[in-house]
Amino acid sequence: MEHSFFGLKVLQKDVRKSGKGVSWTFVTISEARMLEDYEQFSEQQKKIIERFVTNTSSSVFVLRNLPEVIKGALFSRYSRSSLGLRSLLLKDFIQNEETAFDMIANASTDADDSEGQLTAIKKAQNFYDRILDGYGDDSIGELGGAHLAIENVSMIGAKVIEDCRIGGSPLEKSTRYIYFDQKVNGEYLFYREPILMTSAFRDAYVETCNHLFSVYSNLIPQLTEQMEQRFPKEHDVSKGAYNAALRAKVLDCLRGLLPASAMTNMGVYGNGRFFEGLVNKLNTHNLTEMQDVGRAAFQELGKVVPSFIRRAEPAHKNYKALADFKERMNGELAHLADHYLSETKRTQLPMVQLLSYQENAPVKVASALLYEHTDHNLRDIEATLAHVQPDDVGRVLEAASAFRENRRHKSPRGLEHAEYTFEIIADFGIYRDLQRHRMLTQDRQMLTCNHGYYVPQEIIGTDMEGPYREALEKAKETYDLIAEQLPEEAQYVVPMAYNLRWYFHVNLRSLQWLCELRSSPAGHPMYRYVAQEMAKQCIDAHPEFERFFKFVDFDGHDLGRLGQEIRKEEKAKLRQGT
Repeated sequence: MEHSFFGLKVLQKDVRKSGKGVSWTFVTISEARMLEDYEQFSEQQKKIIERFVTNTSSSVFVLRNLPEVIKGALFSRYSRSSLGLRSLLLKDFIQNEETAFDMIANASTDADDSEGQLTAIKKAQNFYDRILDGYGDDSIGELGGAHLAIENVSMIGAKVIEDCRIGGSPLEKSTRYIYFDQKVNGEYLFYREPILMTSAFRDAYVETCNHLFSVYSNLIPQLTEQMEQRFPKEHDVSKGAYNAALRAKVLDCLRGLLPASAMTNMGVYGNGRFFEGLVNKLNTHNLTEMQDVGRAAFQELGKVVPSFIRRAEPAHKNYKALADFKERMNGELAHLADHYLSETKRTQLPMVQLLSYQENAPVKVASALLYEHTDHNLRDIEATLAHVQPDDVGRVLEAASAFRENRRHKSPRGLEHAEYTFEIIADFGIYRDLQRHRMLTQDRQMLTCNHGYYVPQEIIGTDMEGPYREALEKAKETYDLIAEQLPEEAQYVVPMAYNLRWYFHVNLRSLQWLCELRSSPAGHPMYRYVAQEMAKQCIDAHPEFERFFKFVDFDGHDLGRLGQEIRKEEKAKLRQGT
């Protein structure tokens, strides 16, 4: 905002409330312009760099048309240089023959010169590695990224990849929108695990997977017809929205028949640090499939972000030390688990069980909420609130929740001071949906057929229930046969309807987001139940926190996706101007 102050035009830069009123800080128009123009470029220089930045004058701009290897190294140098980023790009990269900048940048936009770019990156590799090694900070690996496509990976493999939580964003082919009974060259698409395919279990494995796919395929038209009769299309609902919601409902019910070996496709965006950790994890995994994906990912990422993943190469000393650590640690933990727990009696817990929480969580959350609005230390704030009336603590909590108008209004970080540990036993399909939440700590046990399976309510009591159960029981027989000798490889034959045990250790802020999102009407009914139950148990433990779950949908919904499909069509019509 522009003001006149003693005859001098000024910009209002900062307005701060203080105990004595309002204090003003000003910067003159000429000073503001100086901030914008601190980098001066000739017309020739502007022509060179304008291809790589969105503007050549403002102090806020975006890089473009640059390969990740250059962007990452550029930002690395930026933190140790007095130059502006554009000046640094010009001086240390564009005009530096050692960087092979011209070859890399020109090839980056030329689809026919990918080999030329790869050659250029290798030529400049020593230069970029020196930058990264010289600064010695792992976070530098977060300054460049890549989009990695992983196709024809098993459901089990996708979960291993998605379990790398920080720095990456995975997206997987959905079982509710895509029919999984397609055949290629007459074969259903499931992973032929190499060890199983060369073992005595080969025929049983292939036959069981084929049978599961066959039953899945045969039940689709039957269940679709039943759903059409149960939920007929209303006259004011479009055929497109109705069919999409109907298909999602049918496939949600039948996905439990798909074996964990079923092939899926993934797209993963991540920074260099994420991909280094991912490749290390895959290369040290026990399953052959994961090792194969790790080697292929390393090879392909090496063409785009080689400097960021070089420590994941099997010959690198860092990788060797990591592999040795993981092998010895896991071996010792497995030995101790068998030693201490082999005679322990197994007890049956509910589907969702809150195992632990902090009794004083409301005070801790309220204290953290007040922290940034005072100059007292956190211990003194907690000590004070511990001795006030519960209603007074409630006033603080209400202030942080009363003005939320929808679930996308994220609560303050103070909610992260309350923590909960849940254990869940639900089918593998539900785990696939809930596992993707990354801002929490979770771990799972191996996929087995030891904890029963889920039968959708829509199938119970119909002609479809028999083939559904028979296929799952047949899969259990094959699993039991294989698991005696190859327990990890046996996971591939387990259908998604079988239950899996895992835990969530989660703070209140993350739990709020998870429960409000996953209880929405469009969600799968079973993970909606898990989200609803987690919210209820949290509220039972701390009634003061009920206000933070006001957008959890506790209702049931029959054709859950219908409303969302209708809204999607309405938005499309608006975009088209119809």
